[in-house]
Amino acid sequence: MLVPILAMLGESQRLSGDRLGDYLWPAVITLVAGLLMSLPGRPQHVQLRPRDMYLLTASSWLVVCLFAALPMVFIQHISYTDAFFETMSGITTTGATVLSGLDGASPALLIWRSMLHWLGGIGFIGMAVAILPLLRVGGMKLFRTESSDWSEKVMPRSHMVAKYILAVYLAFTLLGFLAFWWAGMTPFEAINHAMAAISTGGFSTSDSSLAHWPQPAVHWVAVVLMLLGSLPFTLYVAFLRGNRRALWRDQQVRGLLGFLLFTCLLFSLWLWQNSEHAWLDALRIVTLNVVSVVTTTGFALGDYTLWGDFAVLMFFYLTFVGGCSGSTTGGLKIFRFQVAYVMLKANLRQIIHPRAVLRQQYNGHPIDEEIVRALITLSFFFTITIGLLAVGLTLTGLDWVTALTGAATAVCNVGPGLGPVIGPAGNFASLPDSAKWMLSAGMLLGRLEIITILVVLTPGFWRD
Repeated sequence: MLVPILAMLGESQRLSGDRLGDYLWPAVITLVAGLLMSLPGRPQHVQLRPRDMYLLTASSWLVVCLFAALPMVFIQHISYTDAFFETMSGITTTGATVLSGLDGASPALLIWRSMLHWLGGIGFIGMAVAILPLLRVGGMKLFRTESSDWSEKVMPRSHMVAKYILAVYLAFTLLGFLAFWWAGMTPFEAINHAMAAISTGGFSTSDSSLAHWPQPAVHWVAVVLMLLGSLPFTLYVAFLRGNRRALWRDQQVRGLLGFLLFTCLLFSLWLWQNSEHAWLDALRIVTLNVVSVVTTTGFALGDYTLWGDFAVLMFFYLTFVGGCSGSTTGGLKIFRFQVAYVMLKANLRQIIHPRAVLRQQYNGHPIDEEIVRALITLSFFFTITIGLLAVGLTLTGLDWVTALTGAATAVCNVGPGLGPVIGPAGNFASLPDSAKWMLSAGMLLGRLEIITILVVLTPGFWRD
């Protein structure tokens, strides 16, 4: 929390005592609370059971957001509801915002928002790689480099893998900073957007997002960084350890890149035929917007809801896709669609050949009953959560488009919704406080893949 003070040193205004308190008080409050919780001490040997890990995973994200919202209150002088919404959006790398006037906002506020993205992105990678597979959440047994035996496959010791992942994350952030700076941004703008892009977060330093920078190079740099953040980080570690084909051999990586290539080319052709854009401009605009939505980043290059009903429906569908497992992205993840397709083909063949013994495989591993159960359960409750959240939002007075797309973009951690209120050209500031709290809960549920939270809310979880 002291980093925003460093950002303020570059301002022409003198950092007065009152303004200095805006940055120090949140740090002091958090420090005191942390000391009070740690003073009782802890056992010398801690043995975490799966139940403890569920509670730790769910509570840590919530507690971090409760305290990380304090700088927003002190710096921006907004309500705690708005601060918590903005913080939850940042730490879950959603990118939905209630703030406006970002072009003239305090550098301290802008760097704090970007830091929330960056820390939330690396935090989710660590959770997705180290905790979720052990809790059997989401069918991640399909990726052996991300399950309980991943340390044996990639590196001899798990803590070394964590260091390698952090090193890769830092390297991508640094490269993104240099690339954005080279493309035409100022150093401050470049570091903010590098942290937002590699974490697939989407917070920008301008109300108009990446449309504020007309240079095509800025847009293509953002596309590359979003793609890097949407691929499995454990495969980057495998690549660095000598397995040069680790990325390309992964079925979900090929599936995501193939899906994006097909969608961007088809969508660009449609926009080129139905607008005055030249082909290269149409390709650039579509690619940035499509990659931003699929990777659940939330950057925008213009208001794509003005392109027509076809574009609006396409972007709504793309909201649910997501990137790869073990990346910084949200959504359902591309591998679940691929596994569902494998299961569909097998079922159709079983109908045609009832006596055939079919072996269902994905990514070189058999699809067993546990994986199928996890996939069906998460997909079902993912859809149910969006539906119930949308119904709750309509009870606060929101129209059905804002409610449905707001629920979808929150649970999928995308950022902007659709419609004139929360679309790419709007924000969430005008929503009632009750809607913001519900959307904050939706962001947390989606980020932790729902089942992790539902288990903690089960009465049987608390029984001895």
